[in-house]
Amino acid sequence: MSSHIARHLDEVRQRIAKAAADASRNPSSVALLAVSKTFPVEDVRAAFNAGQRAFGENYVQEAVAKITELTESRREIEWHFIGPLQSNKTKIVAENFDWVHSVDRLKIAQRLSEQRPNHLAPLNVCLQVNVSGEASKSGVVPDEALTLAHAIAALPNLTLRGLMAIPEPAGTLDEQRAPHRRLRELMEALRADGLELDTLSMGMSADMEAAILEGATMVRIGTAIFGARDYSH
Repeated sequence: MSSHIARHLDEVRQRIAKAAADASRNPSSVALLAVSKTFPVEDVRAAFNAGQRAFGENYVQEAVAKITELTESRREIEWHFIGPLQSNKTKIVAENFDWVHSVDRLKIAQRLSEQRPNHLAPLNVCLQVNVSGEASKSGVVPDEALTLAHAIAALPNLTLRGLMAIPEPAGTLDEQRAPHRRLRELMEALRADGLELDTLSMGMSADMEAAILEGATMVRIGTAIFGARDYSH
């Protein structure tokens, strides 16, 4: 299994490099976040042994179990929380993760800031934006992003790094590019308004090329690295 993961990682890195070249960008400007949710700790270890250092998780308990089991590699691994975050889980996330991509309201950001342990560096956060306007998706509506971003950036134990989105699936490359373009344009507007942002967390296994063409600085890839997910358990 570990050899499959190493091979898949290599294939994903090649896809990133080609998409970056197509966008006249340096491949090193696109970070790869391996989304390991629902996959066992052995798979994370296999990816780590193949050189991967940043991992994304959606479920708090499952993630903390992996973080605990991989304590020996904690200094080298960057853990990113990318799932919906409820108020009663903010403390665990603030204590265990390096990044949170799914901040979509001020209350959650305030709790993360208050609960971030003083001995840890500020928590890197991204503001999740609902770029496709889907009722079922989390995220702040674009019109409210500027006000919320300024409020989050003012909190003491957080560093607002940028924006994250999960656009609805689309068929063609042009259709895939449109919501990613909206997120990039929103980030440009926030930067023009004085916010120092450097991260566009967008693009997954099916649409990473479109996201990179539109300026993604971090792609969140699960299936293309670890295989299809089994949610039955």
